[in-house]
Amino acid sequence: MNRRHARRTLAVLSVLALGGCATFSEDGGFGSVQAEVKARTGKDPVWVKTQAQRDSVDRRVAELLAGPLDVEAAVEIALLNNRGLQAAYAELGIAEAEFVLAGRLPNPRLSYMNASHPAVGGREYKIEQALTINLFSLVTMPLASELQARNVQRVQRGVALEVLRLASETRKAWYAAIAAEESLRYQRQVSEIAEAAAELARRMARVGNFNRLAQAREQSFYADAALGVARAEQARIAMRERLVRLLGLWGEQAQLKLPERLPELPRTAQDLPEIEQRAMRERLDLQAARFETEALAKNLGLTRTTRFINALEFGPVRVLEGRKSEQWKKGYELSVELPLFDWGGARVARAESIYMQAVERVAETAVNALGSARGYAAYRTGWEVARHYRDELVPIRKRIADENLLRYNGMLIGVFELLADARAQVAAVNGAIEALRDFWLAEADLQMALIGKPAPGALPRTATAPAASGGGH
Repeated sequence: MNRRHARRTLAVLSVLALGGCATFSEDGGFGSVQAEVKARTGKDPVWVKTQAQRDSVDRRVAELLAGPLDVEAAVEIALLNNRGLQAAYAELGIAEAEFVLAGRLPNPRLSYMNASHPAVGGREYKIEQALTINLFSLVTMPLASELQARNVQRVQRGVALEVLRLASETRKAWYAAIAAEESLRYQRQVSEIAEAAAELARRMARVGNFNRLAQAREQSFYADAALGVARAEQARIAMRERLVRLLGLWGEQAQLKLPERLPELPRTAQDLPEIEQRAMRERLDLQAARFETEALAKNLGLTRTTRFINALEFGPVRVLEGRKSEQWKKGYELSVELPLFDWGGARVARAESIYMQAVERVAETAVNALGSARGYAAYRTGWEVARHYRDELVPIRKRIADENLLRYNGMLIGVFELLADARAQVAAVNGAIEALRDFWLAEADLQMALIGKPAPGALPRTATAPAASGGGH
């Protein structure tokens, strides 16, 4: 073999070796997502691919559901068992497959042509055989690989954001479900008090010791309280169902055991003086948007590079003309696309518009990130309101109730004044529950503001049932 032939063979082998460099990773890109989620939540998400993994997840979920479900256990179940999240992990596999494909050589093209006609003493043939490869793909392969590598990073940030968003929504659903249970319990107390007052008013009116207007007021309050119970029950069912859906539960698993009370209010609120800077630095949606913009910028460069020619095929050819005993003619074939009708302007314009669209979206994401971070004010206000209920309103109502009970025992006030005061005390407790719930929802939103855009359809922060008030006498 001469030196020229050896150099040619070595060059071909080198190119083929380059085509084998792009391979699939062992974890499909999930390790980056897992590390991000672990750092921010302390939880280990699992990408369920085998039946053994599914069985392990089912056992862990059953273990967590065996007792009252606290908020951390709820988040762990959601990250393990939510099927929509498992579907989102498939985006990692799609992105990695595109990256591997971009880093591999295009398949060579084999063409064969055989034509013949009768001739004196036999048949005459024209046979052409060609093996070509798209050289232009080799030239653009590094740029295309870099583009897809950035896309993999973007998808990893996006999937991690989906996981953390689910964790945040699960926390909020858990807080809302517990608050709905508590509100229903206290609303039933209001209804029982109102029913007792209405029954007493009815009996007193029957013997002439109560006027019709006062009786109607008590009956009206009882009717409102009964409606409040129905609404509280409706809210309880809706909040519990939302939590069950996020956890990915069904059948008997949906019969959750929940704690009776919300977590206590922290002694102090978090102090986050540089929250906007943290949001700009740490938010995953901003990181994903930047990676997308960089990938589109690379794609714009690739589009401009291939504007006039995007197909250049070259390879060896051999041709036989005449009888099959004749010698083969050897040579090469070069195929080039001629830009006669399409000069690539439309493709470049499309790529430029997509890139500018992405730039504006990055700016919008940054503005939204700053706005979400300013939700710290709502968090602090929520803490102040909940603390005011805990330290001021509820203790004052309890002291008033204790004093009125002493006055009632001393026959200084009547039973209706005592019942009206009991209704006001329960209403204060209900307000405290809702204020504490709103604080925990605001806390979850604040943490999500440092991670990325919250999921649409946020939970309402309004009272689950109308506040009770005493009837006038």
